[in-house]
Formats: sequence, structure tokens, C-alpha cells
Amino acid sequence: VKENNYRGHGDSVDQLCWHPSNPDLFVTASGDKTIRIWDVRTTKCIATVNTKGENINICWSPDGQTIAVGNKDDVVTFIDAKTHRSKAEEQFKFEVNEISWNNDNNMFFLTNGNGCINILSYPELKPIQSINAHPSNCICIKFDPMGKYFATGSADALVSLWDVDELVCVRCFSRLDWPVRTLSFSHDGKMLASASEDHFIDIAEVETGEKLWEVQCESPTFTVAWHPKRPLLAFACDDKDGKYDSSREAGTVKLFGLPNDS
Repeated sequence: VKENNYRGHGDSVDQLCWHPSNPDLFVTASGDKTIRIWDVRTTKCIATVNTKGENINICWSPDGQTIAVGNKDDVVTFIDAKTHRSKAEEQFKFEVNEISWNNDNNMFFLTNGNGCINILSYPELKPIQSINAHPSNCICIKFDPMGKYFATGSADALVSLWDVDELVCVRCFSRLDWPVRTLSFSHDGKMLASASEDHFIDIAEVETGEKLWEVQCESPTFTVAWHPKRPLLAFACDDKDGKYDSSREAGTVKLFGLPNDS
């Protein structure tokens, strides 16, 4: 395993997103009012795009042509991934949390602070529907690779699974006790990992809702991500290093699902 550091942002890096089809490119959103596109082959930043506010959420369109970034002022900016120029900008009157395109690239989804999922047409950005998904803040959203479902996680500690075509809730996963911060579907769409401030990651079977596994952690989990081709889960926790300075975060990425995991 090779480890590289990508330096350049002047403030916290809040989210990272890989290019949907090019494994060499990823983009980061930062509180320094920029987004940066990085190339893994050179470990260098190939583009810095200045934005109006402190960025917290970012996603790449399935066709790879557009990057959407949301900031602390609830503005979502759509940036052309080739020219690095802003194509559109939308100011919302509610707290915007995670954002995502659907797999067909023709709809754009936002989770909001009122527990709703807002759906806009793309590229027109006209409101299509607002779904009351949760009684409290709707935090994260992920689409499954098969295009059948999407899942949302909320401050009510529930994960809800939605049918993409019908836009109805199919089932809920309720094993976590704290606000759900992060979600990820496995490459085959059969497993869903969810995590929170609970000291475990829940791995559920999508079709039944049953618990397949519980990955133990020593601290809250900020992010989980399945491998794009294998049943291997990467996760990062709020772990303090402690060896030199207990106030520093360790920034360790861990893997679950390696052959020796029992």
C-alpha cells in the first residue's frame, strides 16, 4: 500500500469524492473557500476552483462532467469539471446537507435540515418533489450502484431505504442510537454500511434489513466507503493519536473485510 499526502488546502477538508469512472482523479471540498481536483499519478493538485463560501459537501455527477459543491450558507454551485468554471448556482432557504445525483444523471437530490429530501430536475434545476423522509435533520444520502435504491441517514438515528423509481420508503434500519453520519452501499448493492457516534458500524443486508455484521470501533465514525469491486470496507474514525499530542486527530483509515478479519 502506498501512502501519499495531498497538501494545498488552507483550512479543514470536509469531504472527498472520486471521479465516477477515472480512478486517478478525486476532488476535495474545503473551508478555505476552494475545491481542488487532485491527480493520484502525480499526487499534485491539477485545479483549484474558488467558490463563494466555506465548502462542506461535494459530489461528482455520474457522467463525470460536473462537480456540485455545497457550502455553509446553503448555496450549491455546479462546476464544469473540464473548464473548472461555475455553470449554475442555487441558494436554498433551508439547511442543505449531503447532495447527490441519481445514477441516470437527470435528477439532483439534496438532504435538508427539516428532514426532507428535495429532488430537482437536472440540468434545469427545477423542483420536482420534496419528500418528508425523517422527523429530524436528514444528514446523508447514497445511491446504490445498481440504481434500484437510495438510502438516507438522519439525526433520528434511522437509515431509510427508498425505491428510486417509486420514491417510496421500502424499509428502515434502526440499530444505531446516534445521528447517522455516513452511508455506503457495497459494489453489488447487497450490503449497506452505516455509522454514527455509536462505537460500531452496522452492516445490513439491503433486501431484508437484517444485520450481517457489526464492526467495532473505539470512537465515532465520520465516514465509511465500500471498495468499488470487492467486499472490503474502508472507514475513518474520530480517533485521537495520543502518542505525542492528545489534541491531534490521528487521521487513520482502517479496512474491514480483509481475509484475516474474524
